[in-house]
Amino acid sequence: MGAGIQRKEEAMKCVICKNGTTNPGRVTVTLQRGRSTIIIREVPAEVCENCGEYYLGEEATARVLAQAEAAAAKGTELEMTPYAA
Repeated sequence: MGAGIQRKEEAMKCVICKNGTTNPGRVTVTLQRGRSTIIIREVPAEVCENCGEYYLGEEATARVLAQAEAAAAKGTELEMTPYAA
C-alpha cells in the first residue's frame, strides 16, 4: 500500500483499483530515509473501501513529514510513534 496526497477531505474514486471509493479512516504510515525507518500510527486519511489504498490530506502529510524529519535528524534507526495532531 502506498500513499498519495489528496487536496479535499471528501470521498473520491480510488486511482489505484478504480473500483472503490474512499472513506475517512486511520492508517499506519511507514517512511524510510537512509538507515532510518519511521512508523507513524493512527494517521487520518481517506482509505479505499475496496483495496485499502490511502490518501493523506495536505495537513496530515505535512505533520507526518515533520515527525519523520525530526526522527531522521536524531539519527534514529527505528521509531514507532502515534500521529501528533
